Amino acid sequence: MNAIQNLVLIGIILGFALLEWRSGRHLDHHATPDDTKLEAAMFLALVGLLQPLIFFITGTLGAWLLPEYRGAWANLPVWAMVAILLVGDDMTQYWWHRLSHTPLLWPLHRAHHTAHYMSIRITYRNNFFYYAMMPGLWVSGLLIYLGFANVYLVYVVVKLTVIMGAHCSVPWDAPLYRHRWLHPVAWVVERVFSTPATHWAHHALSNADGVGHYKGNFGNLLFVWDLLFGSAKITRRYAPQVGLQDDLLHGKERWFVEMFYPLVHSKRAHSVLAPGGRANAMEESSSLASPPSAAP
Repeated sequence: MNAIQNLVLIGIILGFALLEWRSGRHLDHHATPDDTKLEAAMFLALVGLLQPLIFFITGTLGAWLLPEYRGAWANLPVWAMVAILLVGDDMTQYWWHRLSHTPLLWPLHRAHHTAHYMSIRITYRNNFFYYAMMPGLWVSGLLIYLGFANVYLVYVVVKLTVIMGAHCSVPWDAPLYRHRWLHPVAWVVERVFSTPATHWAHHALSNADGVGHYKGNFGNLLFVWDLLFGSAKITRRYAPQVGLQDDLLHGKERWFVEMFYPLVHSKRAHSVLAPGGRANAMEESSSLASPPSAAP
């Protein structure tokens, strides 16, 4: 299954990469060598090591502890499997993402926000342990053991397409807002799925322009979770700048520190990736969120 999934993943990546190349938006990335190393290394680590390892561990533990349950849910209706995956994978990822914007877990997610550009290349830009501990991957591994393999393959293809589209430097949702006759479609799409407009706002450098919303819009596949749990902001506009104010003040961290913290520590002053370090006031104001309490 991993081989098929990776082939499909490569196809999706190539499709979006071609879109960025044809639009010329790839010229706006201005990525540093460290950006490229972090993004490439984390992508390979996730698809080549972490996800297969997690699925192997959950399958092995299942066979040891619950041998009679192998494939036990394979006859569930497809709609039921999808619903369970949406809760067990996508909703748990929403909460993992949201909790990663609190001081305790922020060092494991900070790397995703240090990119000063939007592109499909940053989709998997994160700390190694952010994915190693992601609840949704472990739940998905268990569900595959229970018989969800074929449905999961289709589900993950849809999810990858949506989250890569949300990070893509080409805002594919723009025509929905530009043409009045498409506004009813836009109203539904932006409330169901993560889109460039809502997700770019989450990566915004600042909230000052009224578009940025780095304390919300945490959804990955579904934006419904943000509406349900009070963290949504919809403007139909795009954050003009993304990244972290902290990096503009103090310079960027090295790629291996961002990827392997806490095994490797930063030598930069005022770094949350250093022993005993904490985010300075600028980074806290632009990234660390107390979960909002307002109803959607």
